[in-house]
Amino acid sequence: MATERTAYEYLAEPFDITRAAVVGIDAHGLIERWSKGAQALLGYRAGEVLGRSAASLLAGGADLASAVSEPWRAGNSWEGLVAARHRAGHRVELALRTCPLQDAGGRRSWLAVVSEVSSLRRWELHQAVLHGLLGQSPIGIAVVDTELRYQLVNRVLERMDGVAAQQRVGRRVGQAVPGEAESTLEWQARQALDSGQTLLTFQHAVPEPGELLRGDRERVRLCASFRLQDRTSRVLGVCHTAVDVTDQDRARRRLALVNEASSRIGTTLDLDRTVRELAEIVVPQVADFVAVDLLETVLAARELAPVAVDGATVLRRAAHLSIQEDQPEVVVTAGDPTRYPPASPQSLCLDAGRSIRDPVIDESTAWLAQDPLRTAKLRVLGVHSHLVVPLQARGVTMGVATLLRWKSPEPFDDDDQLLVEELAARAAVCIENARRFTREHNTALALQHSLLPHGLPEQSAVEAAYRYIPADTEAGVGGDWFDVIPLSGARVALVVGDVVGHGIHAAATMGRLRTAVQTLADLDLSPDELLARLDDLVIRLADEADAADDTQVIGGTCVYAVYDPISRKLTVARAGHPSPAIAHLSEPVEFPDIPAGPPLGLGGLPFECAEIDVEEGSVIAFYTDGLIEASDRDVDVGFERLCFALAHPDRPLDEICNTMVRMLLPEHPRDDVAFLVARTRALSTDDVASWDVPAVPSAVHTIRQMANRQLAAWNLEDAAFTTELIVSELVTNAIRHASQPISLRLIRERTLICEVSDSSNTSPHLRRPLSTDEGGRGLFLVAQVAQRWGTRYTPQGKTIWAEQPLPPQDA
Repeated sequence: MATERTAYEYLAEPFDITRAAVVGIDAHGLIERWSKGAQALLGYRAGEVLGRSAASLLAGGADLASAVSEPWRAGNSWEGLVAARHRAGHRVELALRTCPLQDAGGRRSWLAVVSEVSSLRRWELHQAVLHGLLGQSPIGIAVVDTELRYQLVNRVLERMDGVAAQQRVGRRVGQAVPGEAESTLEWQARQALDSGQTLLTFQHAVPEPGELLRGDRERVRLCASFRLQDRTSRVLGVCHTAVDVTDQDRARRRLALVNEASSRIGTTLDLDRTVRELAEIVVPQVADFVAVDLLETVLAARELAPVAVDGATVLRRAAHLSIQEDQPEVVVTAGDPTRYPPASPQSLCLDAGRSIRDPVIDESTAWLAQDPLRTAKLRVLGVHSHLVVPLQARGVTMGVATLLRWKSPEPFDDDDQLLVEELAARAAVCIENARRFTREHNTALALQHSLLPHGLPEQSAVEAAYRYIPADTEAGVGGDWFDVIPLSGARVALVVGDVVGHGIHAAATMGRLRTAVQTLADLDLSPDELLARLDDLVIRLADEADAADDTQVIGGTCVYAVYDPISRKLTVARAGHPSPAIAHLSEPVEFPDIPAGPPLGLGGLPFECAEIDVEEGSVIAFYTDGLIEASDRDVDVGFERLCFALAHPDRPLDEICNTMVRMLLPEHPRDDVAFLVARTRALSTDDVASWDVPAVPSAVHTIRQMANRQLAAWNLEDAAFTTELIVSELVTNAIRHASQPISLRLIRERTLICEVSDSSNTSPHLRRPLSTDEGGRGLFLVAQVAQRWGTRYTPQGKTIWAEQPLPPQDA
C-alpha cells in the first residue's frame, strides 16, 4: 500500500539522476543505455529496449523531436513534456530533460532524464511556495545554523529591522545587530535547537526618539523559532519568522478597552461617579492625564438646550486623573470653574463641536502665549501631545475632555482620536442620563420634603423625634412619610406610612395620603375607621389611574396610633405595616400583637384596633419596612438590632435615633427609611377634673359652680366667664337633646379644655339663628368664645369639646 503523502514531506528534485529514469540515446535515436529507474517508470527491462528506437516507446509512434511539447532551454539542455506508452499499455505523462554528450572520437549522443509530470508539478509548487515565503509574503524570515550564525535573511526582515542582509549573513546572532544579544532571539534559537519545539513570543520594538518625531510608533511582532532538519533528521539550524501584528494588536487593545468602557462607564446614575469612570478608563491606557470639564448647567442638573457654546462659556472641572499621584498637571481643582483662551483647543472644540488634536506642543504653539500658567505646567512636564474631545449627547454639547501625553513617547494619532471619541460618546450618553436622573430625583426629593412635616407640632402627650433617610441614588426617592397630629382631649395621633414605588409619582401619592390622614384625624375617627376611609381613598386613586391608562401601582401601608396621656392607653391599627416597638422602662422591648390589616388599596377586609397600656416614659418606635429590611434583607436580624437600639429608653431621643441609624442602616440604603420615636407623658390627675351631670335643668347651675371652684383652684379665674358660658351651653344641650349618662370634664393642658359627654350619637350642628328665634344660639356662642371646638364619637356615645387659650402666665 502506498504511503499517504503529507504537506511537509521532503521532495527530491525530479531530474535527480540518482532517483529519476535515465536513458542513453545515440545519434541515430537508438536506445543504448537503460537505468533501473527507467524500468520502474515504464515497465521495460533493459534487454527489451536496448537497440530499439526511442521513438518506439512514445505514445502515437511520433519521432522524439516532434513528440516533445512545451520545450524550453535549460542551460545546455532542453526540457519538455512527452507522452510514453507503458509496457502494460497505458499512457504515461513524462517530463523530459535531455543533455548532449560527445565521446573522445567526436561521436555525439544524448542523455535523457525522465520523471513523472506529477512529481515535477509538485516539486515546482514547493519551490514556488518557498520563493513566495522568502520574497513576497509579509513574513520576515531568517535562518541560522547550529552555531547560531545567520545563513539567510529575506528582504521583509531587512525592512523590519532596517539592517541589510549582508551585515548579518555569516555573523552570530547578537553580533550582527548591536543590542540584539540582549533580546530573546538568541535564547529562542538555542531553545529551539535543544528542544525541537516551536517557540512563540511577542516582540515590542520601541522607535528611537528621532523616529517618534516622524510619527513612528511602537511595533509589535509575533515571532516564531523552530528547528530545521533534512530528510535524515540531521539538524541544520533554526528558522526564525516575524510577523508585524501592530495593527491587529492595537485593534485588539482598542476593542478590549471599548468593551471595558461599556461595562465600567455608567454603572450608576450618579453624575460625578460617571465622570470619574470615564477618567479611569482613559488613564493610563490612552493618556497620561485627562481632565473632564462640564457646563455648569450639567453639573447643576438643570434643563439643557442646544445653545451655542464657545470659549467664553464657563466650564467647571468635573474630574481629572493623572498617572502620578501628586497630579502635577492640575491647574484647576475639581469643582472649580475654569476658562480657556479663545484660541485654545478647548475653545475651538466647544465652538466647532469636533475633536482638536495637537500632535506636537512646543514654543510655536500659538495659544500657549495666552495661558502662561498652563504653559509653565506643560513645559515642566514635557507634554508633547494634546487631544481635546467634545462630550455630546442628543445634539447638545455638555463639555470637553482634555487628554495629555508626556510620559508616553508616542503622540496621539488618528486611531487614538477615534478611540477617545468612541469612549467620549459612550460617556456623554451616560452623563446625560445621570444628569436627567439627578434632575428628576432632585425634583422628587424636593416635592417629598415639601410634603413631609418641617417640624413637630407642640403638644403635651409625647416627646417625639424622627429621622427621614432618602434612598440611594439608584433607587430614587420613595413615598415614606410620618406625622404627629394633636387631637382633642390632650391626645395625639402618631402615624407612619409607606407608598409603593419610587419617584415623583410615589411622592405625590404620599402627599395625598398624608393630607387625607390629617383631614380624617380632625374628624376624631378611631384608628380602624380612619384606615378604612384611607383604604377607600387609595382604591379610588387606583381606579382613576386605571381609567387614565396609568401603569403606576397605587398602594401602600400605614400604621395609625392614638395615645391618651390621661388614660395612658395607646390605640393602634395597621394596614400591612410593621407593628410598632415599645421600649418599656423595666421590661424588654415589646412588639405588641396588633391585628395585621391588609395593605391600603386591596379593599374588602376590615381593620381592627388594639389597645395597649403604656407606662409614662416608655418609648414607642414607628418605622417603615426599609429600616428592618436594610440588614441584608433579613427581617429577623433587623428586629434584633432594633431591640438593641431601643434599649435604655431613658436616653435622649436624638441619641436613640442616631443609634437606630447606625445599627440598622448601611451607608446607602436601598429604600427610603422613615421612623418616628415618641416618649410617652402622662397628664397629672391634678390637671383633670370630671363630674357626672344629672339630667335635670337645675344641674346646670350646680355644675357651673363646681367648674368655677376648679378654675379657682387652678388660678384660672380670668377664664371663669367664658368657661361658665361654654359649660352652661354644652350641658344644657346635653340635658335637652341627649341621653344619660352625661358627664363634664375639665382638662388643664396647653389650653383649657371643656368636654361634655353623653350616650347619644346625634351630632349637634352650628347654625346662625334669626333675631326672632328664642333659642339655637348655644353652639354659636361657644364657637365665638372658644379657640376651637368639635365632636368626637366613642363606643359609648359622643363628646363635644371646646378649647380656650390659657392666660399667658399659665400657658
